[in-house]
Amino acid sequence: MKSSSALAALVVLIVLASTSEAAISCSDVIKDLKPCVSYLVSGSGQPPAACCSGAKALASAASTSEDKKAACNCIKSTAKSIKMNTQLAQALPGNCGITLSINISPNADCSKVG
Repeated sequence: MKSSSALAALVVLIVLASTSEAAISCSDVIKDLKPCVSYLVSGSGQPPAACCSGAKALASAASTSEDKKAACNCIKSTAKSIKMNTQLAQALPGNCGITLSINISPNADCSKVG
């Protein structure tokens, strides 16, 4: 009996530790950047206001190193499925007047984000 309750406690600790790593989910990242997709694929000039609002929300939500890595990995995997203009993607944070330490690219090195 003692070993099964110790095992249960260990499982609970592992689950709690793994869920506390990144508070931001990929669905949150996608929701924030969804208004940017058409701009990043075929836009020009300044990004739409909804896109910048989403990018700002992502920038404030991704506050920890773990959040930034999680957001980067999500963006990287999602970016592979769309043919975006890499120049527009690189310029997006500056064009929205924010600093985003996450590279919007299918080739981002997320291990260096933090």
